[in-house]
Amino acid sequence: MILNYTTKIASSKTVAEIQHILGTKGADYVSVDYAGGKASAVIFGFKVDSVLINFRLPCNVSGVSAALKKQKGSGTIWKNLEQCERIAWRIVKDWVEAQMALVEAQQAELGEVFLPYAVHHTGQSYYQLFKNNQLALSSGDTNG
Repeated sequence: MILNYTTKIASSKTVAEIQHILGTKGADYVSVDYAGGKASAVIFGFKVDSVLINFRLPCNVSGVSAALKKQKGSGTIWKNLEQCERIAWRIVKDWVEAQMALVEAQQAELGEVFLPYAVHHTGQSYYQLFKNNQLALSSGDTNG
């Protein structure tokens, strides 16, 4: 079953927890994007090698709903968009906590774990640029 599917914690509380985590871990700023009166993404900035990098973590409620619809035993929870929103934000919070744990344990640098969500000057994330073939990456094959 999808992570956090039974949560009762309000989305607004989870968003505030995410902001708190990022703020206490050194973010230069944290804000929230809204769509239709609901939080849709957390925006934040961190200095990476003394350069302020902007990041945007979206919350995909419809993705959670679609995943729940496919899972056996989830009943009709996928129809409850408020519950899907609560679940989606809890998943984002858990992911942020896990990434920060990697950084604190010096297993990765902050830029490494959040790079796909870094915002390019075009407004797209670096992952979106890659996905749309606007950013080339090699296969990593070192054999020629």
